[in-house]
Amino acid sequence: MRARTCKAGGQPAVARRGFLRALLVAVALCAGSQPAPARDEPAEAAEQRIKAAFLYKFGSYVDWPDSTFDSPDSPFVIGVMGAEVLARDLEQIVAGRQVAGREIRVRRMAPEEAPAGVQILFIGHALSDRVRGIVEAAAGQPILTVTEEEGVPAPGSIINFVVVGNKVRFDIALSAARLGQLRISARLLAVARNVINGGES
Repeated sequence: MRARTCKAGGQPAVARRGFLRALLVAVALCAGSQPAPARDEPAEAAEQRIKAAFLYKFGSYVDWPDSTFDSPDSPFVIGVMGAEVLARDLEQIVAGRQVAGREIRVRRMAPEEAPAGVQILFIGHALSDRVRGIVEAAAGQPILTVTEEEGVPAPGSIINFVVVGNKVRFDIALSAARLGQLRISARLLAVARNVINGGES
């Protein structure tokens, strides 16, 4: 059975638009909390800041299994592979902030490193030739894998960033989330560009 792609739904259109607007405002505020960029900053650098802010906000709309954390004091860890600029932006955005009462830490990871001990794993497009293997290694673990692949994302990627009309949007693969026992808020699903309800290939 093919995976089924659908427009996000389940909420009245007005409510979805309202939440999307609020989410985008929150993301803009997070991204704008850093020092002002240079006037000649490339568009890609601004895009990376917005994606970093989204990564932080995703933590508030996903539930991880209780067994994910070793103790009530364990930090919430966001791993970043192949995206140094985004990692720096993310460090600034999360400074002094928390997810579900947990301190947030950013961990730079090498592509050959085992994807473990993180709650979110972002894999930059610099690793496009290795992203499939990385995502497969994380499959089944309670890790929210996030990619930025053009076209069809790597099988197993849970959230994939896309740029539509110069705006950063994202698609969500529910089957991959279920495999890792992650529950994604209906509010986040409602503002995704596409929600892919997985079937068997």
